[in-house]
Amino acid sequence: MKRFFHTELEAFRSNLALMGQKSIENVRVSMQALQEQNMALADEALRKDDEIDDLEILIDAEAVRYMSLRSPLAQDLRLLMVGMKVSHDMERVGDESCSIAKRAKKLAVLHPAADYDAIPQMAELALGMLRDSLNSLLDGNIDLALAIPGRDKEVDRLNREVYAILSERLAVNPAQIGSTLDLMFIAKSLERVADHATNIAEEVIYLFKGQDVRHSAEIKEFKNAN
Repeated sequence: MKRFFHTELEAFRSNLALMGQKSIENVRVSMQALQEQNMALADEALRKDDEIDDLEILIDAEAVRYMSLRSPLAQDLRLLMVGMKVSHDMERVGDESCSIAKRAKKLAVLHPAADYDAIPQMAELALGMLRDSLNSLLDGNIDLALAIPGRDKEVDRLNREVYAILSERLAVNPAQIGSTLDLMFIAKSLERVADHATNIAEEVIYLFKGQDVRHSAEIKEFKNAN
C-alpha cells in the first residue's frame, strides 16, 4: 500500500517537473521570437500555453484527490500544498511568456530600431532563477533555494535600466511610442518571471524546513547580501 501511495506522489512530482520545463521553454521560445522577429515562434509559444494551463488543473486535481483519500502525513501534505502554489506560479510564468510572444508579434511587424541587449540579459537571469528554483524543489536543495531571492535584485536593476533607456528614447522620438511601450512591458514580464521564481524558492524552503520564510529576516539577509 505504501508503495502505491509513493507512486502517486512521484507522479505528482513528475507533473510539477514537466510543468516547470514547459514554462521555462515557453519563455525561451517567446524571447527567441522577439530577438529573431519570428512570428511563427511567437505563435508556437501562444499555442503551448494551453499545455501549461492543463497541467495546473491536473496538479490541483491530483493534490485534492490525494488529500481527500490518503490522509497524508505532514511532509507529504506540505508537498501537496507547495505543489499547488508552485503550479500557480508556473502558470503565471506561462502567462508572462504569452505576453512577451504577443508583443514580439507586434514588434516583428513594426521592425523597431531597438537595443535588445539588456532585455535578453534579463531573460537569461530570470530563466536561470526559474531553473534553479525548480531544481531546488526536485532535489531538495535548500541552499540553492535560499540564494534565489538575492538574485532577484539584479533583474530588478536591469528592469529599471531598461525603463530609463526607453523613456529617454521616447522623449527624443515620440512616434515610437508603440514599440517602446511593448519593450517596456516585455521587460516587466521578465521581472515578474523572476518574482515567480523567488516565490517558488520560498515555497521550497517551507517544504523542507517547515518554516514560512516569505518575509523573514533570513530571506531579507540573503537579498541584501547579493
